[in-house]
Amino acid sequence: MKKIMMGDEAVARGAYEYGITFAAAYPGTPSTEILENIAKYKEIYSEWAPNEKVAVEAAIGASIAGARSLAAMKHVGLNMAADPLFTFAYTGVNGGCVIVTADDPGMHSSQNEQDNRYYAKFAKIPMLEPSDSQECKDFVGYALDISEKYDTPVLLRLTTRVSHGKGVVELGERQNGEMKPYKKDIPKYVMVPANAQKRHVVVEERLKALRQLSEEIYINRIEWNNREIGIITSGISYLYAKEVFGDEVSILKLGMTYPLPSELIKKFAEGVKKLYVVEELEPYIEEHVKSLGIKVIGKEILPIVGELNPGIIRKAIKGHELEHISVDTKVPGRPPMLCAGCPHRGVFYVLKKKKVPVLGDIGCYTLGAAPPLEAMDTCVCMGASISGSHGFQKANEHNGRKQKIFSVIGDSTFFHSGITGLIDIVYNKGNAVPIILDNRITAMTGHQHNPGTGKTLMGEESPEIDIAKLSEAIGVKRVRIVDPFNLKEVENAVDEAMNTDDTMVIVAKGPCALIPPRPQGECRIDQDKCKKCGLCLRIGCPAISKKDGIFSIDPDQCTGCTVCMQVCPFDAIEKVR
Repeated sequence: MKKIMMGDEAVARGAYEYGITFAAAYPGTPSTEILENIAKYKEIYSEWAPNEKVAVEAAIGASIAGARSLAAMKHVGLNMAADPLFTFAYTGVNGGCVIVTADDPGMHSSQNEQDNRYYAKFAKIPMLEPSDSQECKDFVGYALDISEKYDTPVLLRLTTRVSHGKGVVELGERQNGEMKPYKKDIPKYVMVPANAQKRHVVVEERLKALRQLSEEIYINRIEWNNREIGIITSGISYLYAKEVFGDEVSILKLGMTYPLPSELIKKFAEGVKKLYVVEELEPYIEEHVKSLGIKVIGKEILPIVGELNPGIIRKAIKGHELEHISVDTKVPGRPPMLCAGCPHRGVFYVLKKKKVPVLGDIGCYTLGAAPPLEAMDTCVCMGASISGSHGFQKANEHNGRKQKIFSVIGDSTFFHSGITGLIDIVYNKGNAVPIILDNRITAMTGHQHNPGTGKTLMGEESPEIDIAKLSEAIGVKRVRIVDPFNLKEVENAVDEAMNTDDTMVIVAKGPCALIPPRPQGECRIDQDKCKKCGLCLRIGCPAISKKDGIFSIDPDQCTGCTVCMQVCPFDAIEKVR
């Protein structure tokens, strides 16, 4: 049976077919759909972990117990999971373990464009890179076999176009998912220095065997055609090269990209007149080829920033572009903005009004930095809002500057990596004010559950972690729960925070407007009362517009949240249902 699948969906199918019984992840584009699809296979226990480090640690535990396991994350998630990953490379596995990193060239939904291929080299673990959906499924099986044969975790690297592109996948039956027996082995699994020193020697010996495997494995293969030009490539770049050149050139297609097959590369280079490396982002393969003393063309003609595409490759190597049709039409810009009825809007409106520094975080609410709200000053990484606000406040305090510092963080992000920042504030007697935007879901990545929603990935009821009580348990003296749709309530809490030296947390608790059942309601502008002052536009609601001097509210978008009513000084907006 064959089926059209996204790459992420095919990875999930591979987890099913090749006997994985434990899978964990924290949602992050473009990796989210892997665990969402694994959850459909009840033969696999699957869960959303609070963060990627926990997901990898749980997968390590499952592997040591004897289960085949998988952990998945986007590229920046591997930064957080690097701590256990590097030591896992030393301990090795019991049941096979696959760590999936879904990189995001072009930064479609990310704060940086890092190339995680270097993690495999840094951690000294094998890495596989599929090019299409069929390979996404198959490479899970290869990865598990390599993992168990060579006693190592395996990094499976996808990119956005592989994760979200669709292709035909041939389905197979599920293999035996029985666990291996667990045997206590302190020298192998307890990484105190005396044991780790010995395991490092094992890692280096393993690398020698993996280098030989890389020379022989089928997924590293030469496609001989015209030998005037040779291209070394991997991942989605292979498909781009095939689209541009077809069978006009010879290609060395690399599916196992760490360790790289030096002898195979030399053989290929000797067989062609002119050699190119086609790869996205960093010159990872190119650097290795040059280290072998081989002349090769790469980043001097191909960009180091952003995604590749067939057009870029064609122009760089062939020197021309295909004809294309241009349309002389001006399309209005559509910048991203918070949804109509978003509970975060009122909080940002108040914070902008108070003109206070606001350190932000990763999530839908990052749009609080966009016009017209422009209420957020920074966005670095998950959890950095709270930690950063503490450092900001302490630096001010130490240098004699009096200023209240706020931070905003979502509920899922707070569980992910905000709790430790809050502990830092309490422990070090800070008074920066975290505002936890609790919209009852992990909204940005598509409404996944988290520890505060009361449901697991597998749909089971679970305890809801109470953010207010958790904050109090940490030692926060003042915790205020506010309705973010009530601007006066939000403003009172912010004013209280600005006028106290106590540690204080504000929990703005209101559900995402897109959680079913969606809120019902409608506001309308009374044109007789409207003074056309434009204040209603300052909240940045997409349901409110101005055309030909007339302000109006789109009833199809409006949720009746009433924030605009509270902003209008002339009572020109009314709720009609």
